[in-house]
Amino acid sequence: MGWPVAHSLSPALHGFWLKQHGIDGSYENLAVPPDRLAAALRALASKGFAGCNLTIPHKEAALPLMELLDPAARRIGAVNTVTVGPDGALSGYNTDGAGFIANLRAEIPGWKAEAGPAVVLGAGGAARAIIDALIQAGSPEIGLANRHRARAEELAKVFGNKIKVVEWAARARALAKAALLVNATSLGMEGNPPLELDLAGLPASAAVCDIVYAPLETGLLKSAKSRGLRSADGLGMLLHQARPAFKLWFGVLPEVTPELRRAVLAAQTARRSP
Repeated sequence: MGWPVAHSLSPALHGFWLKQHGIDGSYENLAVPPDRLAAALRALASKGFAGCNLTIPHKEAALPLMELLDPAARRIGAVNTVTVGPDGALSGYNTDGAGFIANLRAEIPGWKAEAGPAVVLGAGGAARAIIDALIQAGSPEIGLANRHRARAEELAKVFGNKIKVVEWAARARALAKAALLVNATSLGMEGNPPLELDLAGLPASAAVCDIVYAPLETGLLKSAKSRGLRSADGLGMLLHQARPAFKLWFGVLPEVTPELRRAVLAAQTARRSP
């Protein structure tokens, strides 16, 4: 459920797993305007849905509509996965942070959150999930830079003294001791301005992650690769966050494979074709 939602790659992703595991089901995009969210969620049980994902702008609005919340959703303040119980009760989960960490560990073998400070760019919903996941994984410190400092300050109040707010203009200087750099903004996404950031100060041992996956190789990732830095793209986070959701609905924990990536990328390419 989202508004808009036609751009979502999740039907291709979950559809691949449903077919792979021989499960009689389907995954549909539901365009739900904000003022219809409560009614749409209440209707899931009567329409035979096992649950749903939520995307912009519904993740935070769904919180008070849940009968049960998992600890991650409560900490982050947002729900991205909903399950429908036998009695119709709605349970809310947030799998974004787990997907982020799983993607890093898959794409950058040996990566450890406790290896050093992280720098996160952005203070929206994705950044909240990523910050929470990094803290849970043992990150010692997180430098947080956002174009509007006030939003970064708000997150610092939520997540505590591990968060060090960095001026947006000083973001390059904050990289000097970073073990991980994460772009959690929309900068660099197709149709948006590029992310302007000099990586010269980033240690050679650091890793770089961009949550943008359209394009798959962003300007930030190109810059990281040109410097020989380890990196992870945003598509992996999308794929890995879907695994626990699929298990919640269908009782099967699927795998992220090269075949899955190819299928989802093919769906993305087909959508762009005239």
